[in-house]
Amino acid sequence: MSTTRINGSLYTDIQNKIATVVFGHPSSNCFPSELLERLSKEIISLGNNDAVLIIILKSEGTKAFCAGASFDELVAISTLEEGRLFFSGFANVINAMRTCGKLIIGRVQGKAVGGGVGLIAACDYVFATESAAIKLSEFTIGIGPFVIEPAVTRKIGVAGTAALTLDATDWKNAYWAKEKGLYAKVFESISDADKEVSAFTTKLASYNPAALAEMKKVLWKGTEEWNLLLAERTAISGKLVLSEFTKTALLKFKK
Repeated sequence: MSTTRINGSLYTDIQNKIATVVFGHPSSNCFPSELLERLSKEIISLGNNDAVLIIILKSEGTKAFCAGASFDELVAISTLEEGRLFFSGFANVINAMRTCGKLIIGRVQGKAVGGGVGLIAACDYVFATESAAIKLSEFTIGIGPFVIEPAVTRKIGVAGTAALTLDATDWKNAYWAKEKGLYAKVFESISDADKEVSAFTTKLASYNPAALAEMKKVLWKGTEEWNLLLAERTAISGKLVLSEFTKTALLKFKK
């Protein structure tokens, strides 16, 4: 059952030292700014929770994993400051996931676009289904995946990011994403993926907490400057979204 709440939903369930975070939105699980803020705060909170060793991140329903940022909010941007704040949403979530002391396991049941791909890339290990195709379509509206690029490139390399970004109208299937390193494993069904996620996280939660925390640091070594880097990227996107090209393109999509 998917949420009908206009600002989306976010639920966390903690059992046996494993926190399962589930987000949802009636528009293909997209993220309005309010929901992005709630998610970043929740990740930070779980990172500081001694009762949690592992985090599972998933979305509601059986269709799209995440359609990226809210299109309605994107269309409404009218100033540089509004643009900066809008694009800082995913930047804050990525930085929260990066600096969280707990390993984050993603479960992707369906298609992901734009910021949704960035969210997947910021997970430490990801299970997906065959329906979990990905696309970076930002060029089609005159902007680019600048904020999420560091996370995506860290996972799939410059060539993979170039293929996704430049082929802005093409979907890459789940096996392409697995081959590039975005997904660790791909399953035929959601139930199969969920069974493996459960078994895998239960096993992880049985390991030495100190070793898990140190491994998290090792996995993200070299990203210490991302607070500044992603802030610079939000400024780029915030400026581009106000361009005549983008405004015209957005009007076409809105129609």
